[in-house]
Amino acid sequence: MPDRDVLHSDINCCYAQIECQARPELRGKPVVVGGDEEARHGIVLAKNLIAKRAGVKTAMALWEARKACPGLVVVPPDYRLYMDVSRRAREIYYDYTDRVEPFGPDEAWLDVTGTRRCLGLSPAEIAREVSERMVAELGISVSVGVSWNKIFAKFGSDYKKPDAVTVITRENYREVVWQAPVRDLLYVGPATERKLHSSGIDTIGQLACASDELLRNRLGKMGFVLRSFARGQDATEVKPYDRDAADVMREIKSYGNGLTAPRDICDPQSAKAYVWMLAESVAQRMREGRARARTVSVGARAADDLCTRSRQRKLPVATDVTLEVARAAWGLLRELEPLDASHPLRGIHVRASDLEPADADLQASLFDPMPRRTEMRELDASVDDLRRRYGNKCVVWGAQLVDEGAAGVDAKADNTVHPVSFFHS
Repeated sequence: MPDRDVLHSDINCCYAQIECQARPELRGKPVVVGGDEEARHGIVLAKNLIAKRAGVKTAMALWEARKACPGLVVVPPDYRLYMDVSRRAREIYYDYTDRVEPFGPDEAWLDVTGTRRCLGLSPAEIAREVSERMVAELGISVSVGVSWNKIFAKFGSDYKKPDAVTVITRENYREVVWQAPVRDLLYVGPATERKLHSSGIDTIGQLACASDELLRNRLGKMGFVLRSFARGQDATEVKPYDRDAADVMREIKSYGNGLTAPRDICDPQSAKAYVWMLAESVAQRMREGRARARTVSVGARAADDLCTRSRQRKLPVATDVTLEVARAAWGLLRELEPLDASHPLRGIHVRASDLEPADADLQASLFDPMPRRTEMRELDASVDDLRRRYGNKCVVWGAQLVDEGAAGVDAKADNTVHPVSFFHS
């Protein structure tokens, strides 16, 4: 099978760059997009290059960012604006191929294999033309990676910033990709990096040459996947994207909600308050979407190093019941974190996935208390009705009341979609 021509386009410092383009008075200043500073939803969601060079990091508390960068300008997020720019960027991509696969609002893969033959342009020339059009038509810069697979194309877009085109070929990938730290490979997070480091693997090239035994013992099946990626053996297709329906008919594959606490979470009572609040918002949104989930997952972001750890569990029966989602999430968090003052948490995330229609037949379990589930569903329905009439805060779980910060948060109304870079900082 001949090699493909794959591009990965990444809007540099997406949210912050869009704000600076829309507001000329911000240009030349250190700028971050952040939440409510007084409520300590005040964290850095995105920063421009000036702020980054001053030491500002994504997910840093705003007071820390101001300390690192005097004169920092903080602007609230305008998600409607960001989504509009993201849509307009995709319109440019569609001029070159119908195989456009977004990776969050700021990134996208493009398969231009056919375009190369039609236009008589090399993949690098197409990448440069896309980059030039983004600046000319939208006033924003992108970094573009070019390779024969998605993983190396993504590496290329991260390799040089801002406003650069990096080509990774079969002739140069050992000199470019293999010399880079292993954390620069897509899907290698902090926990995986630590496991690899403890085994003497610090570069992508070392991962590519790792033995079966080492990978099996340290990472299980995922180790073999990552080694294949390190070798450029990614045959995953760039999924065709329906440009007409994309913005109005997205298939929902999961329901999730996360937050940054008004203050660091240092005890089990506060952690439980936030978990139950988030689980309830997730369950409520599932019921609104007429869906049930078979899997619940929890993520926790540590306050000291801002690293995120996660765990998930398959449920015996698919559910949209608040109590069942909350209990599963709380159990996962207790397994994941010590939940004490020596291990403070800055944020928590709850997600429900493996969805099925709410009216699908349930496979009953011998140990499943169906009458009890019916009662809980009736309770959820009553609470949902009250909240539709009087607002989301008219009824709260008792667990929320033990933490002052949790009691003042409306998790469902304040649900925020963060940029992809937020989770890979």
